[in-house]
This record gives sequence, structure tokens and C-alpha cells, in this order.
Amino acid sequence: MMLITLIWTPFVAAIVLALIGDRRFASTINVLGSAATFLASVWLAFQVYEYGAIVTSGKLFFVDAFSIYLSVLTAFVSMTTAVFSHKYMLRERQHGRVGRKGMRFYHAMFQMFIFSMLVCLLTNNIGVLWVSMELATLSTVLLVSLYRTPTAIEAAWKYFILCGVGIAQALFGTVLLYFAAEKVLGEGADALLWTNLSQVSGRLEPTILSLAFVFLMVGYGTKMGLVPLHNWLPDAHSEGPTPISAVLSGLMLNIALYALVRCKVLVDGSTHTHFAGNIMIGFGILSIIVSSFSLLRQKDIKRMLSYSSIEHMGIATFAFGLGGAIATFGALLHMLVHSLAKSSIFFTAGHTSQIYQTQEIDKIKGLLKGNPFVGWMLILGTMVIAGMPPFGVFTSEFLILTATIKDAPYLTPFLLLGIAVAFAGLMRKAQYMVSGEVPLNHHPMKVAYLPVTLHMALVLIMGIYMPNFLNLWFNSAVELLR
Repeated sequence: MMLITLIWTPFVAAIVLALIGDRRFASTINVLGSAATFLASVWLAFQVYEYGAIVTSGKLFFVDAFSIYLSVLTAFVSMTTAVFSHKYMLRERQHGRVGRKGMRFYHAMFQMFIFSMLVCLLTNNIGVLWVSMELATLSTVLLVSLYRTPTAIEAAWKYFILCGVGIAQALFGTVLLYFAAEKVLGEGADALLWTNLSQVSGRLEPTILSLAFVFLMVGYGTKMGLVPLHNWLPDAHSEGPTPISAVLSGLMLNIALYALVRCKVLVDGSTHTHFAGNIMIGFGILSIIVSSFSLLRQKDIKRMLSYSSIEHMGIATFAFGLGGAIATFGALLHMLVHSLAKSSIFFTAGHTSQIYQTQEIDKIKGLLKGNPFVGWMLILGTMVIAGMPPFGVFTSEFLILTATIKDAPYLTPFLLLGIAVAFAGLMRKAQYMVSGEVPLNHHPMKVAYLPVTLHMALVLIMGIYMPNFLNLWFNSAVELLR
């Protein structure tokens, strides 16, 4: 019952927000709907923690340690993003960047995006997973173009075309997966269920599954923004509203990786080789290297953070491909801390762009003097995503590096090179923006303290102390994915 409640809460909120339009209390309903979704996810997490995996009576939905962990994370970041967007979008409305129709659209599509991501995580059907992934794409495409500027429309169009082509490849991979499964499970929906596929993975035709994974890797890899399938991501993140950039980078990329990892488990069980893992390692290491060097050339703060997201998703993909208990545990932790850290620094970047009325790094200076809170959060956030201790990103990267030295030492220099270049680029850009005198284009404003500080605090805690329940949670997920 709680599983169904979790899924349908954001859908109902989206309908309500679409009907009420741009009312003064619309943003409050957006926050309350997101909070209700988060509470439902926590309640469901307790049930999974207590009783194990849950499958609904019709087998359409299921939840285990892997999916519930990402569901709670998705609901939590969505809730804090809704809190952040309360003030942020009001200011955008006051400056005329968004009209009445735009605000109605923003709130309704925000909740629809949450709904589609939760369906991706909780569905038991690989066909429904593909459909809900497409729904997530369509809802965010419309949000990326919210400002209706030529660059925003171009970014949304590029996002739609490239991800549309990518998701078509994922569809073909899904068809191939069904083709292999129906020979074992028979025709019908039963051959599309994760719970059934995982039980018979050893009996599935390995050649067909290997080919299917290639298409799934290209399809869901495009959604993740992995190199060389990443061209849509920097444009979409830089042109859309900052709250959407936060959930795109902090959540959407995780959902695509979730789908890919689920498919990898099936391929591993069928082929009994490291075929799928090797492909993920290749895409991961390429993404780390290319994105870290591309980051050095960026002049827009949100584009810079977008390339950082590509780097971090490359790290997580690389770790899942590497396999093993340590690497998989590190990848799960990395998905968690990256989501929290990246959404937090996008919040800070949003405040920065509103204070200076620009996203160009060269025009942003003196943040520590002009707005100390935003300045310090920008520095701390940059330190976090750059991987400095004692924050959680350092812990996850250290685990992944340790596993790499043990299982694939020849790849260690490439991993270290990418992390080091990204570290240097991020710290250099951040130092420029926070130092110096306050320029004339500085406009003081009130900021949303809670979402930024809460995320930073959680990432710090993850680096210093791992709660026992979270440790057990991750270990249960590791056992599912090995």
C-alpha cells in the first residue's frame, strides 16, 4: 500500500498544480507534495529494512535494497529542491523571466518529473521502465525551455533529439532482452519482469543479451551524459531553471545508471563473463578524462558544473563496471554523495547568478565580501565535488581508487589524471569567483539557507561516519548487484 502511495503522490500533486495555476500558494503545494512523497519513501524504506524486498500483488511494482535507496534519495532531493525553488522561482517571476503560464507549467511538470523517476525505480517491468524514462525526458525537455529564449529552446531541442535517439537504442535493447526471455519464460508480460528475469538469467541466450547490452549502454548512456553521448547535457543544464539543473544532475542521471546496472546483472548472469563490465569501464574512464579537460575551458558556471556531473557519473559507471564488493559499495555511496553535493552547489550557483544577474564566471567576483554565505557555500561545495577530505565524495572516490589498484592497476593513472585535472579546474574557477572586490553588478538578496546547508552537512557526515542502517542497506544492495 505504501509503495503505491509513494508512486501516486507526485502524480496527484502534478494534477492539482496544473489545475490551480499560478496562485500564491502553488509553490507551497509543490513543497508539501514533495514532502509527502519523501515521508512515504521513508516509511517504505523502513518496511523494506524490516521485511526485505516487496512485490505488489500484480507484480507490476517491486522494491528492494537498491531501488528503495535511490527512491528515498530521489524524494529527499526533490523535496529540498522544491523548498529552494520557492524563493528562486518567485524572484524569476518578479524579474519577468517566467510568466503566469510558465509558473503553472513549472510546478506541474516538476511533480510529473518526480513521478516518472519513481516509476523508473519501482516498476518491475522493463517495458514500463523505458516508457517512464521517456516521460521523464519529455517533462524535463519542456522545463529546460521554460524561459523561451533562443538558447533555451535550442538546448531543449538538442536534448530532445539526442536523448530521443538514445532512448530508441534502449528500446531496441529492451526488445532483444524480451526476445531472449520469451524463449525461457514464454510470451507475455512475465518475460518483462525483473523478478522473473533475475531468476532465469543463467538460462538466457548470452549472445542475444550481449548484443542487447550494447544498445542499452548507448541508450541509457545517452541519458546519463556519458562521453561521447554527452553533448546535450551542458546545454540543458545551463539554459534551464537552476532547480531543474539540480534535479537533472542530482537525480535523472542516477535513474539512467540504475537501469543500466540492473541490465548488467542480467548480462553477467547469462554470459558468466566481464563483457558488460568492460563496456562500462570503457565508457566510464573516457567520460572521466574528456569531461575533466573540458571543464577547464568553461566560462559559464552551470556548464562547468555540468561537465563535473559527467565526470562523476563516469566515476560511478567505471566503479560498477569494475565490480567487486568494494567498487560496488563505493559506486553506491558515490551516487548518494554526488546527488547531495551537486544539487547543493547548483543551488549556490543559482543564487550566484541571481545576485550578479549572469552565469559568466568572468563577471562574478567578490562573493565572500558581497554575500559571505553564498561565497563560503560555493567554496565548500567546490571542495566537496572536487573530492577533498573529509567529505563523502572523497570517501567514495577513495574506495573506488582502492578497488582499481587491486583489480585493474593499469587503469589507476587514468582515473587519477581525470580526478586531478577536475580538481584543479574547479578550485581555480571557484577561487576567482569568491575573491576580489565586489563589482557593480552585485545585487544583494535573501537566499535559501536550509537546502544548501542540509545537503552539505549530510555529505560531511557521510565522509566521517557511516550510520549502521545505511551500511547494512548498501551491503544488501551490493549482494544484489554482484
